[in-house]
Amino acid sequence: MNTYPTTVPRTSARYIFALFFIGACVAHFIEVDGFAKLLPEFVPFKNALIILTGVIELALAIMILIPAWRRRAGIWTAWYLVLIFPANIYAAFYQIPAPGQAYTDPAALWIRLIFQPLMIWWILWCTRPPKPRTD
Repeated sequence: MNTYPTTVPRTSARYIFALFFIGACVAHFIEVDGFAKLLPEFVPFKNALIILTGVIELALAIMILIPAWRRRAGIWTAWYLVLIFPANIYAAFYQIPAPGQAYTDPAALWIRLIFQPLMIWWILWCTRPPKPRTD
C-alpha cells in the first residue's frame, strides 16, 4: 500500500477522530443494552451486533492511524457512518434516549443527526492526501 505526505492539521484530526471512535467502542461494550434499543424490533441478534460494531469502531480507529491503511480506512469509516445513520434516525423518530441515559431531549436527538454528515466529511478530509501547493 502506498503512503503519502500529510499535514499537521490532518494528523491531529485523525488522532482526535481515532480517540472518539475508541471512546465509542468502549461505550458499545459498557452500554450494550442502551445501544441495542437504537435498533428496530425486527433486527435480530441486537446485542451481538452492538458488540460487533464496537469491535469495528476499534479496528477503524487503529487503521486510520496506520499510514499504509489511512486512506482506505477513511473510506471504510465513512461507509460505516452511513450504514449506522438509520439507527440515529430511528432513535430521533421514536425518541429513544442516548445509551446510558434515562431521557434525552428530543431536540438533541434530531440535532445529533446533523453531526453524522460532518463526521463523514471529517474522516474523509483527514485521511486523504492534501492538495499539492501551487506557489
